[in-house]
Amino acid sequence: MQLLIGQKIVYPNQGVCLVEEFKQHNIGSITISGFTLRVLHDHSTIFVPEQNADSIGLRPLISPSQCRRLIDMLAEDFEPYSGDWKARSKDFSEKLRSGDIFQTAEVMKMLTFLSHEKKLSFREQTLLEKSRFLIISELSNAESRRRVPAETEIIGLVEAACTRMTRTLSAAAH
Repeated sequence: MQLLIGQKIVYPNQGVCLVEEFKQHNIGSITISGFTLRVLHDHSTIFVPEQNADSIGLRPLISPSQCRRLIDMLAEDFEPYSGDWKARSKDFSEKLRSGDIFQTAEVMKMLTFLSHEKKLSFREQTLLEKSRFLIISELSNAESRRRVPAETEIIGLVEAACTRMTRTLSAAAH
């Protein structure tokens, strides 16, 4: 991916970053060229060596049509996750690390649904909060000409999908 100063990009599992500068660091006799990224939510910086930019999964923000698709996906019905907590935790962590916002949305929906069924473990609650943050961060920073729903609206879409799923499962059990 070609990075440009001033460009907003997504760093997997960190969220939206601003490409601030191209810089060279001297470490002993080695010179490493790379980009300084500013993480927008906490203003920390990350140095990404130029040769690693593609391999770590940096990507552009989602397009307006992808924004619409993501919002629609958050509101859609879904299949509940089957599997034990250990497999679920591993799978969800991998999806967040992938940097794919649609996989992140799946994690948010599944964990929100599970939170209706039981109290989430500390790890699951952390994953839920991280997935919410990543989705809301990207939607609010994506260059969309359409109005992007507020955080409460996004959470409301997911909650409504989870409520429908609970009713469907309850009706099937009777």
